[in-house]
Amino acid sequence: MLDKIKDFAADFFVTGDPLIYGADVSIVLVTIAIVFVLTYFKKWGWLWREWLTTVDHKRIGIMYLIASLLMLFRGGVDALLMRTQLALPDIPFLKAEHYNEIFTTHGTIMILFMAMPMMFALFNMVVPLQIGARDVAYPFLNALSFWLFFLGAMLLNLSFVIGGSPNAGWLSYPPLSELSGSPGVGQNFYIWGIQISGIGSLATGINFLVTILKMRAPGMKLMKMPLFTWSVFSTCVTIIFAFPILTITLALLFIDRYFGAHFFTMDGGGMPMMYINLIWMWGHPEVYIVILPAFGIFSEIVATFSKKTIFGYKSMVFAMMIISILSFFTWVHHFFTMGSSADVNAFFAISTMAIAIPTGVKVFNWLFTMFRGRITIKQPMLWTLGFIPCFLIGGATGVMLAVAPADFQYHNSYFLIAHFHQVLIGGVVFGYLAGMYYWWPKLFGFKLDEKIGTWAFWLWNIGFYVCFLPQYWLGLDGMTRRVYTYSWDTGWASLNFISTIGAFLMGAGFILQVWQIVYSIRKGERDTTGDPWDGRTLEWSIPSPPAHYNFAVTPDGSHMDAWWHVKQQLKAGIKPPKQELEPIHMPKNSAVPIVMSTFWFIAGFGFTFGWNWMGISGLIGVIVCLFVRSFTYDVDYYIPVDEVKKTEAKMGRAI
Repeated sequence: MLDKIKDFAADFFVTGDPLIYGADVSIVLVTIAIVFVLTYFKKWGWLWREWLTTVDHKRIGIMYLIASLLMLFRGGVDALLMRTQLALPDIPFLKAEHYNEIFTTHGTIMILFMAMPMMFALFNMVVPLQIGARDVAYPFLNALSFWLFFLGAMLLNLSFVIGGSPNAGWLSYPPLSELSGSPGVGQNFYIWGIQISGIGSLATGINFLVTILKMRAPGMKLMKMPLFTWSVFSTCVTIIFAFPILTITLALLFIDRYFGAHFFTMDGGGMPMMYINLIWMWGHPEVYIVILPAFGIFSEIVATFSKKTIFGYKSMVFAMMIISILSFFTWVHHFFTMGSSADVNAFFAISTMAIAIPTGVKVFNWLFTMFRGRITIKQPMLWTLGFIPCFLIGGATGVMLAVAPADFQYHNSYFLIAHFHQVLIGGVVFGYLAGMYYWWPKLFGFKLDEKIGTWAFWLWNIGFYVCFLPQYWLGLDGMTRRVYTYSWDTGWASLNFISTIGAFLMGAGFILQVWQIVYSIRKGERDTTGDPWDGRTLEWSIPSPPAHYNFAVTPDGSHMDAWWHVKQQLKAGIKPPKQELEPIHMPKNSAVPIVMSTFWFIAGFGFTFGWNWMGISGLIGVIVCLFVRSFTYDVDYYIPVDEVKKTEAKMGRAI
């Protein structure tokens, strides 16, 4: 009996690596600390009522933000481990298998579990406030989306200490990801973790598309919407068409692995290249899914900190929608070397180059907005200014990669690694950090410390160029991606060493940002105005942080930059018409989203290990939750006028 338990534990838990043991100890200590703090301060009820069962879009946004920062830490540690391994030739720091697992989880976590939730955090924290709504269209679905994302992410991360991590790369090409290449459970963790969180991502896309179309303030026509909301709209359109492709692709891969089918194997008439085409039909739009909201963020920040209306509003809207459409016609540029005909390669080369045109339009519009503006440099603007040169280099190298004949030289080299980090860190991470600094006072009621933030900005920026510029030269010098070691005679040592120094500078920047948040919670400048940046859109018209109902009275959205228009009217002595308060309709909290998502987690965990009894039990639990929700009718309530008056009075506003 004891031997059976030992054999089971040896296969079930990941053993034999000191780094894993260190992670095990850290997980146990953090869990004990959290349980102790919640028990000692008697906060379990508070946690359940106020957070775990909430359907408030602002709190869901905060939970997305916390999760994304944790995933940024996890993915960042993976990156530092890889850069340490590559700092010098022939370093025995990581074994080949461990290195494969780390670069797989690094890419998966950074794209799907860091960039996506940080994007959804900003959707939730900003969009309803910006369009004058009191919530999203489907609050219950919004909570379910978060918990599906979170438990999907936890399922993948569990593979680090249980069962073993996936190791077939972040897109898991067959045959490496088939049973013949990955016989362990790591690849199953990958499939189920992404499937479960992907359902949540698709639901979020639908939710915010409906919210933007149906819940805008009276008078706010589409072409008067703020540009961040437009960027969310174009992103949601892309999500709705792209994510079903991912769901189907991973389902087919799971059928291959679980039922012995041959969709993506050479046996039985299957074809690995079919998988690669399908995954990039989702994968390339995914790049634009995460970067389009950053374009909206920069547009808001540039206008606010230049004290000017954005230059070329309509061209910005059309540019974002064109990018959203063109993103579906570029995927083959990821494998020009596949052997397609010259006509096919020429089509995708031209479509890839064409997407640079609307992207360039936006850069010119931001520069023209700043031209002769009264620019103030605060943290959001600092990250915006840091983004522009970085993204220009990323865009220019992207056009180089789009040239099909030249791509045969760059393909699968470190030149490509440098390019997509230039775009995804310089564009997405810089953009979301700019957005976080910009809207932080609105959600939390205080600014993040300027001095610490400036240090963090420069560490990030200097570290970024020190890390990734050498990688262009390494790629041109023949260093291919996913090598875990190299010899002295390659001549790559000095550039790799410099690149590693840059990675650690970026890590130091992240640590400073964590300290900045901790420091600012106690000593940050409090926002008593609700409008700390002299903003232009409706979210700045209400107190910071907003009441749970957002707006006591429905705002007027009939002017572009609606809040800026109101401020100009007030300066001219024109007061807006007084509106009478009415009871406010709000959704009730629900435990079903977290419970249903937990059953999804159980189902995913069961199928990962081939334990059908557990997988099927989890799916039955999901169906029971659907029935419970379908027959629950007490789902909303009204806030009486007297309570609204008291809440507004507490926040210093007379209605």
